Amino acid sequence: HEMNQRSNRSHCIFTINVKCYKRVDDSEDSSLSQICHGRVSFIDLAGSERNKDTKANGKMLVESSQINKSLFTLGKVIHALSKSSRKNSNFRVPYRDSTLTKLLMRSLGGNSKTLMLACCSPSAAHLSESLRS
Repeated sequence: HEMNQRSNRSHCIFTINVKCYKRVDDSEDSSLSQICHGRVSFIDLAGSERNKDTKANGKMLVESSQINKSLFTLGKVIHALSKSSRKNSNFRVPYRDSTLTKLLMRSLGGNSKTLMLACCSPSAAHLSESLRS
């Protein structure tokens, strides 16, 4: 594909689950412990690219379309979560509309904290792609 020759065109999710055990001092039994659970996910999302700019065809075009669909669905999920965090919580969060958002459901909803970084191109030729990020 013409926009990025070295792109592997895939998402990558690396998750670390953490359990913390803490002894609780109790006069009857000092072997009791409390358990804390945590999860840290590092997610590298493939970039959304316009098919006409990449001149992709065949299998590469199908893969690119699936990536764009999953990123579009992620945008819908984030939008729905921002609407549901307001007082009106009648919005359906479309987690099940793509495999990516199904996998990220626990990282995006509930009492999770999410930080998102975007890598944007400094090139004027890719300004519209950077703005869409």
